Amino acid sequence: MVGWRPIIACQGEPALAIAQGAGAVTMAEPKKPQAGSTDVTLAGSIELAAAAVPDVTVSTATMSTRRLRSEDYNDYSSTEATPDGSPPEAINSFASPSSYQRFGESNGTTWFQTLIHLVKGNIGTGLLGLPLAVKNAGIVLGPLSLLVMGIAAVHCMGILVKCAHHFCNKYQRPFVDYGDAVMYGLEATPSAWLRTHAIWGRYIVGFFLILTQLGFCCVYFVFLADNLKQVISAANGTTNDCHSNKTTVLTPTMDSRLFILSLLPFLVLLVYIQNLKFLSIFSMLANLAMLSSLLMINWYIITGIPDPSNLPLIAGWKTYPLFFGTAIFAFEGIGVVLPLENKMKNPRHFSVILYVGMAIVTFLYISLGTLGYLRFGASIQASITLNLPDCW
Repeated sequence: MVGWRPIIACQGEPALAIAQGAGAVTMAEPKKPQAGSTDVTLAGSIELAAAAVPDVTVSTATMSTRRLRSEDYNDYSSTEATPDGSPPEAINSFASPSSYQRFGESNGTTWFQTLIHLVKGNIGTGLLGLPLAVKNAGIVLGPLSLLVMGIAAVHCMGILVKCAHHFCNKYQRPFVDYGDAVMYGLEATPSAWLRTHAIWGRYIVGFFLILTQLGFCCVYFVFLADNLKQVISAANGTTNDCHSNKTTVLTPTMDSRLFILSLLPFLVLLVYIQNLKFLSIFSMLANLAMLSSLLMINWYIITGIPDPSNLPLIAGWKTYPLFFGTAIFAFEGIGVVLPLENKMKNPRHFSVILYVGMAIVTFLYISLGTLGYLRFGASIQASITLNLPDCW
């Protein structure tokens, strides 16, 4: 390849060109400027001939039109199409899901720790209310609806993770949160109004995340306080009748609000643990305690299931909306998807962990909801723990 470098001469001097390698360089005499004109032009044209290389003629008009102006410059570094309508080749190869790999933190969580957090983040107090949800839908329609909702939840979580990967790739960011994902998504819409007000998407999503998490925490506080009060009252009862599931005399205990106040310091200390690796220990203990409770509840349920022939297969349409209220509350883990994926040591494995974890969660939801309704029938209460005896 022949290298050359044009040298622009002053007025009245010949233009020079330096050719390296084989080839010939010819020069033309510079044109003299007209009287009264202050324009300075390049002299003539430069012709470069090399072996196996066609002649190239560079004129002053061509060189002058190569100047880049800011108003004519378009940035095609993202996934938008080029002027000819086709996406850039480099972007296509980099933005494809198979080629994009986001590296996690060196001290991030392992796949097992992430699975523990995912299961714990989805299984909560809503699980104990699913037998009542199945009652409101029917013994057949209820489990089928739970299965459809589980599939829809996993699908939406997968779309959320893919969108986060796309925006990390597009904007060269290590991770994005929920607000970023919504804001960047609105900025890519064809609606000019949505692009202009994309920042409001971040505010709205943040507001609803705070609202839902605050509601979950309030339910947990009340649930813990009421159950702790019930256990203490039954344990201190002077006379218990296990056969009729009644406590004859209850020992007076303090108000539920005092139980909530006594639990507050321990929960506040848990909030200060921001490292998911350390928090996985508490999640593991919580999962073990929940697994033990589910085993005992299922054992009590299975040993006394009556004839289910009198249970309706499909409940009335007036109670079916109540099913969605309880079931949607049970599928509460959408708020932990992106934080868990962002803190993984190897985020490429998160999709498999998501499918495995949500399969476990959906199985537990369907099994407890169906068996609980089969066992207690129309007498099922808001929480299945209220149907359990004080002593077995």
